[in-house]
Amino acid sequence: MLTATRAPQLKTVLIASGMVLTLAMGVRHGFGFWLQPISQAHGWTRETYSLAMALQNLLWGAFGPFAGMAADRFGTARVVIIGALLYVGGLVWMALVNEPTAFVVGSGVLIGAALACTAFGAVSGIIGRTAPEVKRSWAFGISSAASSLGQFVMMPVEQQLISSTGWQSAFYILGALVALVMIPMAFGLREQPMEKAGGPQQSMGEAIREAFAYRPFLLLVAGYFVCGFQLVFIGVHMPSYLKDKGILDPNVAVVALALIGLFNIFGSYYAGKLGGFLPKRYLLSSIYLSRTIVIALFLLAPLTPWSVYVFAGAMGLLWLSTVPLTNGVIAGIFGVKYLSMLSGFVFFSHQVGSFLGVWLGGYLFTKQGNYNTVWGITLALGVFAALVNLPINERAIKRQPLAAVA
Repeated sequence: MLTATRAPQLKTVLIASGMVLTLAMGVRHGFGFWLQPISQAHGWTRETYSLAMALQNLLWGAFGPFAGMAADRFGTARVVIIGALLYVGGLVWMALVNEPTAFVVGSGVLIGAALACTAFGAVSGIIGRTAPEVKRSWAFGISSAASSLGQFVMMPVEQQLISSTGWQSAFYILGALVALVMIPMAFGLREQPMEKAGGPQQSMGEAIREAFAYRPFLLLVAGYFVCGFQLVFIGVHMPSYLKDKGILDPNVAVVALALIGLFNIFGSYYAGKLGGFLPKRYLLSSIYLSRTIVIALFLLAPLTPWSVYVFAGAMGLLWLSTVPLTNGVIAGIFGVKYLSMLSGFVFFSHQVGSFLGVWLGGYLFTKQGNYNTVWGITLALGVFAALVNLPINERAIKRQPLAAVA
């Protein structure tokens, strides 16, 4: 039932993967709304919940290459179904567990593994294999836009669920929604058995060794670390940062995060489209530099609800626009046979950055009482990422003839 008898249609793959990404990323982006309710209910500092979010992001990255290997080898549909079940388990765990260590470890493992199986890395392979080369960057842009649509739609939904039903019941409702949407959509991601698929006759081990011996891949890995640091720090800590600065209306943070999702629909789509005919490395470098400028202006300007909305819109255009370009560079250099796996390795770097961004936000706030140091680190890393993406060589790697794999 989970293996297709013929090649999947691109339209079907984009719709099914889009729905999965919409929910996977939409739910995950709203976790910042639970920081204060859970911390207050259990008597924790912000560092405890921040550590749980940090571990989720780190393990999302650590499990990513293995989820990618499984998707490339056994099919995306199976991986997404497993991810949906893990997601439900993780949401229920976060609702029920009140012991700090168990909360941090359990939610980190379950949600981290769930996202590895349902987010970009797991579905990038089937998108890359289904889309013709001339449409590949555009197709990646569509999938990134779908995840942004999830953020736009789910931000107000999650805040309203917490307000109307309580933070625990909100987790249960979201768990039911994940199961009811993701599992049926997985059947639209069925592929033919891998032995029928084309591609270089190369083993997974050979593909890994080739990638990590290739300098442009390592530069891509370094740049993606910064992406994770910036986005997760802002996504998780923005509601609390605004409240600390005197913007007490929680709807300001809700609108801001929703605006990020709304504007990133356009940012991701057009980044993917531009990546079809402009050098992706220059686009990536421009995105990181633009983020740095936008963040600096936000910190320098007087803080008002409208300055928050302008910042959110500008960041939204740049938020996940790195994803279609990064996946496009990987596919262009190495091909699509092991695209999910290689994307998983690059994304692991992204999630190491995410771990440090969200954890440092909570840790340094606890130590210093503000986010000033983390904002400074965010700016410096943005300049670094803009520089390391410039020398990336996007041309397909030249391989020696490979013997057929038995």
